[in-house]
Amino acid sequence: MISVLRLNFAVPGLDRGALAASYQAGVEMARYAEDAGIAMVSLEEHHGADNGWSPAPLTNAGLILGATKKVHVIVQALLVPLSDPLRLAEQLAVLDLASRGRVTAVAGLGYRPEEYADAGLDWSRRGALLDESLAAILGAWTGEPFTYRGRTVRITPPPASPPAQLLWVGGSVKASARRAARLGLPLCPPNNSPELEAYYYEQCAEHGTSGFVIMPGADTTFVHVAEDPEKAWAELGEYFLHEATLYASWQPPGQTSAAHSHASTVDELRAEAKYRILSPDECVERARGGAGVTVLHPLCGGMPPERGWESLRLYGEKVLPRLAAARADAGSGS
Repeated sequence: MISVLRLNFAVPGLDRGALAASYQAGVEMARYAEDAGIAMVSLEEHHGADNGWSPAPLTNAGLILGATKKVHVIVQALLVPLSDPLRLAEQLAVLDLASRGRVTAVAGLGYRPEEYADAGLDWSRRGALLDESLAAILGAWTGEPFTYRGRTVRITPPPASPPAQLLWVGGSVKASARRAARLGLPLCPPNNSPELEAYYYEQCAEHGTSGFVIMPGADTTFVHVAEDPEKAWAELGEYFLHEATLYASWQPPGQTSAAHSHASTVDELRAEAKYRILSPDECVERARGGAGVTVLHPLCGGMPPERGWESLRLYGEKVLPRLAAARADAGSGS
């Protein structure tokens, strides 16, 4: 089973002190997660949100990578068309070199027209902008001169990791799969879609490229750990609901995502099971029952860091050691 620490640093009300505490807690939680055996930290990108939802994921990634030695940081998704691709190429290359290959960015289009408007970009050209940006990033990473917007440029340093390790393509439609296959990059959809996976491999064959698909499982859920889940739902449910309803309000018609909730109350959210509060015993049973990934979200919806720490420490002290012991027993045949 893979364990992932998700961080998006959203704080309703944008209180500066709470935001500072959230950013600092994220770095400290990532360091703890690494020591506990959690393999990955997941970051995101959005802009102009009323709660400050993750506008600078590469900055957060640098802070986390600098504080850790083994954990891998993935940004899913990095909204590539909203930034200068040459600067993105530089930033990702530096992070890759400094972390010795512990960073991956999933290139996404985004789905909020207001983010394009704020950046002065044409929403209707978002696909073309992403294609141009990805071509520029891949050209930059050769370390050789190449043509970008009619001029010859050279970007240094090149990363140490191959592009297919450092950059994946996000998206839930066939155009995303074609884009990834054409460029020889992995595909990372936001939802479980075997049909899209099959189409991606068909496109790889057509373009003479190779790659892989990483997508959420059919039972993807965000997990909070508590000794008393009933009490925790009563105390923390509103934080989960805040995130779920805000995220849902951003989704255009037809947009699909493993995280998309349709709940409007805490009770509905709990019944939907996209957010779950589990005891340590329930976490262990869930893993033993075949759950491939556990996504921990200890700062969800602006939750006070101390409550997030309670969850993370319970997982690190009362779940992961039992799962490691079970794997050891299975490996020894006892």
